[in-house]
Amino acid sequence: GYKKIVPEVPRVGVKNFFYNLKFPIRFVSCILQADLDCAAAEFGRFAVNTVWGVGGLMDPASSEQLHIPKYEADLGQTLGIYGLGQGFYIVLPILGPYSARDSIGIAGDYFLYPVSYITPWYDWLAVRAYEEVNDTSLRIGDYEFIKEAAIDPYVALRDAYGQYRQKKVEERRGTSAPPKPGGVR
Repeated sequence: GYKKIVPEVPRVGVKNFFYNLKFPIRFVSCILQADLDCAAAEFGRFAVNTVWGVGGLMDPASSEQLHIPKYEADLGQTLGIYGLGQGFYIVLPILGPYSARDSIGIAGDYFLYPVSYITPWYDWLAVRAYEEVNDTSLRIGDYEFIKEAAIDPYVALRDAYGQYRQKKVEERRGTSAPPKPGGVR
């Protein structure tokens, strides 16, 4: 329903806004991974998108003029870089799929995410719920596609998640190609 009511442009703006708010998670993760290029890029993206992107609603840091690369870094990846294996696969209610390592990482990410400090707790919950509804509206067909294409959707999702997270750790270790300007790494 949300996808039908709200046009895509504002939904992308909301996604950009929450991505910008997650700057502390990515910045601290880059520092802990000893990747100063990543940390500098994250700081630059945050500054540009906060000032010229109207609080992060727009993404001028990805424009042709600036080409500041986008990195995906979190504490789960940091633990993977330090050699902690993925562990078992678990689907947490409401939160979705995680590995044991990423479950530990989300605890640290929680404390670095400014939205976590909204009080009272039900206001925080409402903001997080809205963030999830908005993100889901932008990728709603992905689950249905995997479900239709797989013989066993649980196994397919488990394997896809494990491979995706392993690829992210390898990218952060530098075993993959560097990001293209404006692309996500």
